[in-house]
Amino acid sequence: MKALKRVIALFAITFAGLAFIKQQKPTIYLIGDSTTHNNDKETWGWGSTIPYYFDLSKVNIENHAMAGRSTRTFIKEGRWNKVDSVLKPGDYVMMVFGHNEGSKPDTTKAGYRGVLKGTGNETVELTWPNGTKETVHTYGWYFRKFIRDTKAKGAIPIVLSMIPRNEFRDGKVIRANNDYGKWAQEVAQQEGAIFIDMNRITADKYDKWGADSVKKFFPGDHTHTNKVGATVNAESVVDGIKADPKNPLSKYLKTNY
Repeated sequence: MKALKRVIALFAITFAGLAFIKQQKPTIYLIGDSTTHNNDKETWGWGSTIPYYFDLSKVNIENHAMAGRSTRTFIKEGRWNKVDSVLKPGDYVMMVFGHNEGSKPDTTKAGYRGVLKGTGNETVELTWPNGTKETVHTYGWYFRKFIRDTKAKGAIPIVLSMIPRNEFRDGKVIRANNDYGKWAQEVAQQEGAIFIDMNRITADKYDKWGADSVKKFFPGDHTHTNKVGATVNAESVVDGIKADPKNPLSKYLKTNY
């Protein structure tokens, strides 16, 4: 009986130790829109394929991105608070937005998720039909909040530029380097956050492959990719990690990639 109790105690200690190790692993939290997290049927987000490239015995990955969200609505709907509340020192937040920000911010259905353009401190005050007040900020302001909140928890913010759409002009894919991609990079630099130019890395691939090949990645529209297209973008993120010697995520990548 004593021997059996010792075996049971040993198993209990072992399992407790494994649980502690799992708990202590850092977590990479992904926040964004449908290009990061989709239904994983006809259309996929890159956040669903990127775990294939990481050693998950060393790091956890949680995809909290949600279709249709902008920087503004991700905060307004409490989705950022949910992530922020569980951040611990040594965690990471990979953030990418830009596809849903373009409408004029107002109290119409179309304006529900729009933000002000740029990275400044401009605001617009809205009053919703129920009397609720809302202050809407610039795209850059919302990114600063994500970055600063992340740092305040001892976690590491990593800013990404949005994936390019399937839109070509004069044989070249249209890039985000004059608007949302540019603004994301500017805020990352101003706030001392790591930046991965997924837009540029993927756009370089698209230009090389050509419009006829690229359209195979987009089954329904010019924004949402199939699994192959999502994998292209996930690999662009990994390429960006590996190209930056200052990016700490490189130590979690599988050695065979």
